[in-house]
Amino acid sequence: MGLRVRTALMATTAVALSVALAGPATAAEPAGKTQDHTATRKAIQAAVDIGVPGVTATVKDGRGTWSTTAGVGNLRTGKPRSADDRYRVGSITKTFVSTVILQLEAEGRLSLDDKVAKWLPGVVEGNGHDGTEITLRELLNHTSGIFNYTADEDFGTAYFTKDGFFQHRYDTKSAADLVAIAMTHKPDFAPGTSWNYSNTNYVLAGMVIQKVTGHSYETEIRRRIINPLHLKATSLPGTRAAVPSPSSHAYSKLALTPTGPTYDVTRLNPSIASSAGSLISDSSDLDRFYGALLRGELLPPKQLKEMKTTVAAGEDSGYMRYGLGLVDITLPCGVHVWGHDGGIHGSSSVAVTTADGSHSLAFNFNGDWSGDAGAVVVGEFCGT
Repeated sequence: MGLRVRTALMATTAVALSVALAGPATAAEPAGKTQDHTATRKAIQAAVDIGVPGVTATVKDGRGTWSTTAGVGNLRTGKPRSADDRYRVGSITKTFVSTVILQLEAEGRLSLDDKVAKWLPGVVEGNGHDGTEITLRELLNHTSGIFNYTADEDFGTAYFTKDGFFQHRYDTKSAADLVAIAMTHKPDFAPGTSWNYSNTNYVLAGMVIQKVTGHSYETEIRRRIINPLHLKATSLPGTRAAVPSPSSHAYSKLALTPTGPTYDVTRLNPSIASSAGSLISDSSDLDRFYGALLRGELLPPKQLKEMKTTVAAGEDSGYMRYGLGLVDITLPCGVHVWGHDGGIHGSSSVAVTTADGSHSLAFNFNGDWSGDAGAVVVGEFCGT
């Protein structure tokens, strides 16, 4: 895919977490039994030491809530990051969208086995794409084969390179615009025969929510998740370019390499991410969301089981499997955590929780070109 910043919209946990998680198993205390967060703090400081401007993280577990920060939220003024920072969470949005789809299934308003064309006739067609052959389940677990619009070369040039970004950062794109870009390419594979992360899948899922309910995916996420869980820092910005306060600045190299100038990319129109990655939240809210989800507070048992039914996430990801907008990661110490990662210009985030929802971690790097996110996760759950 090229540009690291493009994890923004295609965020693959394999990219964000691969370095630390692919290592051999190591002895460690069981999850939740570590007496402090020393390893977590060290991994966060290490990210800053190698170039991440700043990090904010919050843990919720049986002992309460613990937060830490390192580095700065503003490279010009040196203002530190805050534990209360709101930030763009990128593809973590996908878990929220999937939760809404599964709630609609529980209500009998759709089926995961419905074909995409049932709800969006004529939308997925062209160059071999065929919405009459693709199920909603295949959208949610990335086995649809639908081309990823953020992998389109012209889109990448317009939104992920320096010259393109500063010319196009305030463009508004509709969901239909983004899907149309994908339809100019051939599918990656026949539906259900392989796996490839595609943001187009979740743009389509957002369109399905609109068709089934008569309301936007934003409205349904607010009504079904944000309001019931009292997620005060979580919002769907639509086309709004600013991140609500309190927040830090977001920085990117807007280049293929982690060297060169650093640019402030805080302000942008998030419609280019749509229902694949536009959400804004903070670490505490993400902990609350994933904890509630895994504890069964948002979905009936049948739908939560569907969400946790996973497929191999590519050929080389034995430690990571993908469910319906939810990733199952096996850490080197044997602990399983569930969650998602996400990136968008200048912002790289991870939110994970244990299988029972009792121990949750969410954190954000306000730079998108360096930092070992996997080491932070391993530090918290393995104590190493």
